[in-house]
Amino acid sequence: SNSLKHLFLPPQVFQLLTDLKQQRKESGKNKQSSGQQNLNTIMYETLKYISKTPCRYQSPETVRDFLVAMKGHKLTK
Repeated sequence: SNSLKHLFLPPQVFQLLTDLKQQRKESGKNKQSSGQQNLNTIMYETLKYISKTPCRYQSPETVRDFLVAMKGHKLTK
């Protein structure tokens, strides 16, 4: 069993948050609860951080190819 198969990698998080941001923008909802405002702040800060890292340019395919290539090296935590 591969313990990494359920892990969200930064490129996936970046794509997910970018998609959510776009959906919210398109929905045009203006009134927000304090919880929603907190979530928006977390999304903004996370996107800001990830956008400054190389993972912004990675795709699920490149991550998968890397993991397959490294599998034979028997790396541990």
